[in-house]
Amino acid sequence: MPQSLFFFPKCPHLIPRHQIQGQRRKKSATPVLRITQLDALELDSSLEQLVWTQFSQCFQNFRPGILTPVEPELRTLLHLLLWRFTLYSKCASVGQSLLNLHYHNTLFLQQGLRCLTLVSGIAQLANLVNFLIFIRKGRHPVLAERIVGAQAVSTQPNMIRDIDYQFMNRELLWHGFAEFLIFLLPLINTRKLKATVSSFVFGGDRARGEGTTEGQQLWKECGLCGEWPTMPHTVGCRHVFCYYCIKSHSIADTCLTCPKCGAEAGQPQPVKMNVEMTEM
Repeated sequence: MPQSLFFFPKCPHLIPRHQIQGQRRKKSATPVLRITQLDALELDSSLEQLVWTQFSQCFQNFRPGILTPVEPELRTLLHLLLWRFTLYSKCASVGQSLLNLHYHNTLFLQQGLRCLTLVSGIAQLANLVNFLIFIRKGRHPVLAERIVGAQAVSTQPNMIRDIDYQFMNRELLWHGFAEFLIFLLPLINTRKLKATVSSFVFGGDRARGEGTTEGQQLWKECGLCGEWPTMPHTVGCRHVFCYYCIKSHSIADTCLTCPKCGAEAGQPQPVKMNVEMTEM
């Protein structure tokens, strides 16, 4: 062994190449502790739960259970976003990055992404070529139709295609009217309008309810959802509401009125309900 290597054993430029390669193989082949890998998985799970909790809190003032029908799709989208900005870009999850780990053998993943990119490019090129052929020959506007051999034919060959401009003008008019309604409807306070019409048609006394029996009946259902009031609150009139119902509506509409009697809604206040239990 040369004397220079004896005095400087830790200098990489003085160590022979085969020894450096052997050290790299040993370093890459060093197994990671099982507890470290499990901790990385636990950190990833905690991160996903934390992100989902923060996302769910954004809808805390909405109707309860609003995210339940689409929860699987939202969780899948969350996993996709986490995968895109962790494993896809850095070859390591958040938990692995915190514990100084990463995936070593990513050759298959890179080859798979390259194959998908290549297939996508070929498909787009094939669609372009098929469209040019369609412009030239007038058959198979879609690549799938050309592959399966499907071809569009006229149901009545002798019928001349006639453009009815009156029909087109009517369609344009209705489309413009529909777009105007889509813009206008969110600006209309439908609850206040409904309460005003109800008070005008049925009268204020009937809308507010008279008598002890009718008053007790009003306190047994929410004025917004019609169900038994959960955490009952009142806004200054004789009607009660679920806390989540009245809170979400008051946040959405600063000039909220009672949908039953049309009274101006004040600050929601909790109420105590005394309901007599009767035998069925």
